[in-house]
Parts: sequence; structure tokens; C-alpha cells
Amino acid sequence: MITFFNPHHALHQGKLEMFRGQLVPCFEVPARVDHVLAELQRRNLGPVQAPQVFDDAVLTTVHAPRYLDFLANAWNDWVALDPDNAERDALPSVWPIRTFRADVVPDNFAARMGLFSYDTGTPLTAGTWSAARWGACCALSAAQTVAQGARCAFALSRPPGHHAGRDFFGGYCFLNNAALAAEQLRSDGAHRVAVLDIDYHHGNGTQAIFYDRADVLFASIHGDPLTEYPFFLGHADERGVGAGLGFNLNLPLPRGTAFLAWRAALSQALARIREFSADALVVSLGLDTFDGDPVSGFKLHSPDFLQVGADLARAGLPTVFVFEGGYAVQALGVNAVNVLEGFLSVAA
Repeated sequence: MITFFNPHHALHQGKLEMFRGQLVPCFEVPARVDHVLAELQRRNLGPVQAPQVFDDAVLTTVHAPRYLDFLANAWNDWVALDPDNAERDALPSVWPIRTFRADVVPDNFAARMGLFSYDTGTPLTAGTWSAARWGACCALSAAQTVAQGARCAFALSRPPGHHAGRDFFGGYCFLNNAALAAEQLRSDGAHRVAVLDIDYHHGNGTQAIFYDRADVLFASIHGDPLTEYPFFLGHADERGVGAGLGFNLNLPLPRGTAFLAWRAALSQALARIREFSADALVVSLGLDTFDGDPVSGFKLHSPDFLQVGADLARAGLPTVFVFEGGYAVQALGVNAVNVLEGFLSVAA
């Protein structure tokens, strides 16, 4: 398995996030990737290399140009307001909620930041754009490798991506790597692509991007949005709209769900993917389903992730793994590489 590693991921390193009404140290930290990389190398699971560089134009297959323009210039705009801002991360504080206009981009920086975001837990830093941009290249490189005949590839990067929508960031995510990988597979010849999100938190951004399309099936197993972030999307009755009706599958599960019930949901998702006759699979690989995760509530244990990987391999599809969440940092390397090793044990 080839792993595409983002050598610039640590350029994005938030200081504080707003979590349940308090400013706390960020859960999404560079050490997350470092532990996975070390475990990959310890088990010698395959080559690790930097991604190919892609032109920024490829990002517009998923994201709105005005949003990309905001991200690319946001830090300079933030510091231009006050030179002291160079020592402070930017967090949004105001949003265009229902009945407000979102079609006009304001001149005011705080208003622009609110227009393109949806929570206060996702700090924007001096290196955010560069880190996210290189992360997208990892996902695109992994997809291209699979499209060229590899059985699987892994995009190891941060910040994660599945909460980022066409024109918004949140949930630690700025560019939607899984969606970019799916679009790359489509452009390289896959007629139908399935995106399977196994992060504890619903991939609201990915769902929104593909919600009206029949060529990309989105399936997600996640904490019930009645009680779990991102709260306002991820219900079972969200099945798609227009041409996409029937091509969105949400499998919300209650906090405290253990592996047996979680694996039954995975089986249901994989059955729908088989029915869809997908040509390729993108897995949003979140490991915050782990019992020890500090911001989640499922009860999977490290050995369970070997079985998860094996189950994914039995789908028999060319597969792109895209690294997403997981905040039990010390266990993250073992859990992530267990999925990959379990996959390779069946796919080999």
C-alpha cells in the first residue's frame, strides 16, 4: 500500500478552540499524524511518499471559487486588521443564519469568516491554507494511484476534510479530501464511486457536496445527530434530492454503541455499496469510534479495527483511504494501521 504523506501538515496548528462553551487546547494536533506515520513505518506496510502537486483549479471540482479565494487570503486579511493578530488564531463569531443573505460576500473580515464557516471550534492559522492544500494533494494522488490500477492507497494528512462543504469550513476541516478523491476517481474513468464515512461524526460536508447526484453514493455510520456533533445533519431520513434521491445512506447509532452493533451497520452500508455497483470506494477513515476517544462515544477497541479493514477489503473494490478524525492520540497509530493491515490481509 502506498501512503501519501503531507509533509507540511504541521503548518496548521491551532492554539485554542471553543468546545462546549470554553476555550480549550485543540484536540486536532500534529501528533495525530505523527503517531500514524511512526506505526506505518514500524510495521513496514509499504512506501511513504510526498504527494504529486496539483493545480489549484482541481479544487473547484468540489469547492466554490469564492470560498477558495477566502481561504487562500484569510490569514493575510486577518493580520492586516491588526499586526498583533499574527500571534492569535482567527475564530469566527457571527453567521448568516436563516433569513440572512449568503449571496453577497461582505467586506468585513469577521463577516466573511462567518459566511464561510459554521462553528467556533476550527481555528484558522498562518499555515492553514498551505497544510490543507497539501492535504488535498495527498487525497488526489491516492485517488490517481488507485485509478491507475493500485488496489488501495492511503492519504495520510491533516487537517481532516469530511466536514468541509462546497463553501464552508468547520469541524477542523477546510478542504474536503474525500470528495476530491471521489471526483478524481470519476474524472479518471470510474463511472460510479462510493464514499463510506466511518468517522464517529457525520460527514456533513461530503453529504452536502453529493446530495443531488446519482454517480456518487455517500454512506455514513456515525453518532446520532440528536446528541452528537455536527447535530444538524446525518439523520436516517436524509436520502438525497433530485437525481441523488436514494444515493445517500445515513446510519446513525446511539452513544455507547459497541462493535457488534457497529459492524452490523457496516455490513448494511457495504450491502448498499454492492447494490450501487460502485467501481471504486473512498473511505473517510475516522478512528474516533475508539472507546478511549475524548470527544466521541462508541466502544470499538484496537483489535476491532483489524476486522473493520478486513470487512472493507471484502467489498472487492479499488479503495482510497483518507485520514479523518481520531483524538485518542497515543492509540491513533495502532488503530489506523490496524484498519490498513486488516484490509491488506484480505486484499493481498
